[in-house]
Parts: sequence; structure tokens; C-alpha cells
Amino acid sequence: MSRLEKVTTGMGEECGVFGAYDMDGGDVAPSIYYGLFALQHRGQESCGIAVTDTYGKRKISSKKGLGHVDDVFDEESLEELKGNLGVGHVRYSTAGGTRVENAQPLVINYVKGTLAIAHNGNLVNAIPLRRELEYTGAIFQTTIDSEVIAYHIARERLNVSKAEDAVKNAMKKIKGAYALVVSSPRKLIGARDPLGLKPLCIGKQGHVYFLASESCAIAAVGAEFVRDVLPGEVVSFTKHGIDSDMSMAIPGEQQARCIFEYIYFARTDSTIDGVNVYHSRITAGKALAESYPVEADLVVGVPDSGLVAAKGYSEQSGIPYGMAFHKNSYVGRTFIKPKQSDRESSVKIKLNVISEVVKGKRIVMVDDSIVRGTTCENIIKMLKKAGATEVHVRISSPPFLYPCYFGTDVPSNEQLIAHSHTTEQIRQMIGADTLGYMEVEKLKDMVGDLSFCDACFTGKYPMPVPGEDISHAFE
Repeated sequence: MSRLEKVTTGMGEECGVFGAYDMDGGDVAPSIYYGLFALQHRGQESCGIAVTDTYGKRKISSKKGLGHVDDVFDEESLEELKGNLGVGHVRYSTAGGTRVENAQPLVINYVKGTLAIAHNGNLVNAIPLRRELEYTGAIFQTTIDSEVIAYHIARERLNVSKAEDAVKNAMKKIKGAYALVVSSPRKLIGARDPLGLKPLCIGKQGHVYFLASESCAIAAVGAEFVRDVLPGEVVSFTKHGIDSDMSMAIPGEQQARCIFEYIYFARTDSTIDGVNVYHSRITAGKALAESYPVEADLVVGVPDSGLVAAKGYSEQSGIPYGMAFHKNSYVGRTFIKPKQSDRESSVKIKLNVISEVVKGKRIVMVDDSIVRGTTCENIIKMLKKAGATEVHVRISSPPFLYPCYFGTDVPSNEQLIAHSHTTEQIRQMIGADTLGYMEVEKLKDMVGDLSFCDACFTGKYPMPVPGEDISHAFE
């Protein structure tokens, strides 16, 4: 019998973090559960919730496991998580493997009490920091860089009077991308890396405060969006209200939000740093229509992140917009099947073509990215088998040419089809009639005045990264 292997297709998501603090003492685990549900698109490998009672013994109760939110939690397990302060996490592994020990939140017991930490992102200096800690006696339970952050916060807490100062001091040592949600015995703390690579926002409902990776999770718990946590900001929530520390902030033009949040990662109904994700994807589709016009009968998008860009292409070009695919919503991004080599069946499990829509038509197919090219090739085959006479592919991101070091699972250069093939070669390999990628110069139109990171397309990293000659990054 064949060895069962885990098969992944397309891009790797990031992670999602969520925190809640009920000043009136109500249990927050149900709200965290619903918040994580809204962030499930950011990670499907594992999840967890950790809560504490600021009025009682301040002992942390936690539960985490492999799988989706509704795989790990049920009514009974949520009932056992008593506490008015808590953090939650959904994970896609960018650093460390898929094992339950690497699930978050991480709960650290130390001389000053207990911390629970949830982290989205990736550190570029995790390895030297971990080695330094190990040589001073630290024993690690996981293989994730989030534990390095947790150790540094715990150690810094021994030297300062407030937990938020410990977070700030730890930020001086860690380099890379991070959105942190931390619960100390009496506080909820949020922190965002100075570049703003990872998103984090604040919500409020009555006397309950929330922190979340995306505004869609704030809406999911019925709360009001307050604002984004600013790049470099540390926010803390206590019974007295909100405090903010901006001492780690850098000038706006040096900030570098991940452009792929707007292209792919974020949910369409989210707004990040004042830019609506739906609007940014409509803009991307319109730019594709301007750059790569074609005579066709129908514009279709590949679910989910290609749909809105396809709508933008349709609006700009005047070609009708249609729904050509049925997506099976009950299949996660990762699943088990017998043979790694047989990727075609993996696409068919997730997508079916509606042949009545495409038969006899010239199709413009809009998708968010081409990584290895296999998935795109199989979708084109499915469209042509269903009767499409032509398939013109439009991609709402530029070609992937460089790896990401900040928490996006872009494969190594050898696996990136655009790294070793021209656009024309890729067109032939995937079987498209024409192929057009988003132009790098037009990415800025998606996010207005925001400074952003596009290193996976340009190689211009916003900070030094491991093993790369990035002397051109600071031009």
C-alpha cells in the first residue's frame, strides 16, 4: 500500500491571533472561539485557546490541538475554559513542523507568574537568539520561534515592573515579522513589529476589548472596530483602560506591510491599515485588464481570492463576469491522499467546473498567484475539458522570484516556477492561451499611500535576512 502523505497546494497561509479581555469578569473563551473561526483561513493545521481569571487565582487554563477550530473545540471543552482574559491562535506552520507541541498559544510559567502568548509571523534572527538562550540554560519544548519570543519576554519581565515593558524590551532583540497577543495575570497586551509586516487590530464591545489579526474577526464577535495597532506599537488593556507605547515605532516611509495580505491572505471583508481588502483586489483586477486586454466572452475567478480580482477585470474590460467553479467548502487546504505525484485529483476534490457556464466560450481566468504551476495547469485542463475554447490566464500578483523570510510559506527558489522559466515558457507549461502577471509598478495602486514589502517579487528585503546578499535591498 502507498505511504500516505500530506499534500499541500498553492501558497502557505500565515497564522491568526485573537485576544479578549472582559472587564466585567465574563468568560471570554466563546468569543475567542468565534474569533478564531473567522480567522480559520489564516491557518488550518492547529489551534488553541488559553484563558485566565483576573479576579481569582489567575491560573491559566488552556486547550490546543491539531486540526480546525471545530475539530479541537466543542461546547464541553469551551465550558471548561473559565476566565475573563484570554488569547487564541490558528496556525499554519512556517517555522517548525506540524505537531501538537508547536500549537499555540504558548503558556509559560515563571517566577513572576504565567504568560500566554500567540504569535503570527517569523523572526529572521530566531536561530542565534535560540542558541544564546540554550547556552544560558533554557530548555525548549517546541521547534517554533514563538518560544524564543516567549522566553525573552519572561526574562525581561524579571527586570521591569510592567509586563508591557518586558514585551517592549524583547522587541529590541527580536528581528522580523510579528503580531503578538499576550496575556499576563492582569493584562492583555498586543504588539506589532515596527515594519508593520503583520496586521493587528483592536475591537470593543461594551466593557470587552479584543485584539485580532483581521477586522473580520472583530465583526464576527459582534464588536466594533476601534483601530489598527500601529507598526511598532505596544498596547495594553487593564481594568483602567488602554495604554499605548510608540517608542519602537519607525517613520512611515520605512514601514513595510506585507502586500500579500491584500492580494491573498486576508479575508475579503477585512480592512487593514485603512485599506479595504475588497477594494484592493478590485483595483488589482482593473490593472490586469488595462495591462493585458483580450477578446473573450467571460471573466471567471478561481475561488476564493481570485474572485474579486476577476470582478475588477470584468468591470474594467466590459467582459461579463461569471461563476465557473463550485468549491467544496469542506476540504481544508491540506488533506491526505495516496500519491504526492497525482495532484490533479487534489484540485478536483476542491473545485469542480460548471460546464454549462464555460462551454463554447473564451474564458479569462483570474487567480492570485502561480507558485509551482501544477494547480493552475490542472484548472486550465478542467476548463478546456468542460468545453472552454480558450483560457486566458491573468494573475493578480507579479511572478514569485524570491523566498519570504517573514512568515509567508513561499517555497525555495528551485520550486518557484517563475524563478527558472520565462512568462512564455510558463504559459506553454500550464496550457494557457495567454498569460499576464500583475506589474510590480502597479502594486502601489492597491494600497494607496501605505509602504509595503514586495520582496518575494523584487528581492528587495526591508531588513537583512539569513543567507541572502541583499546589498541592493537598501537602494
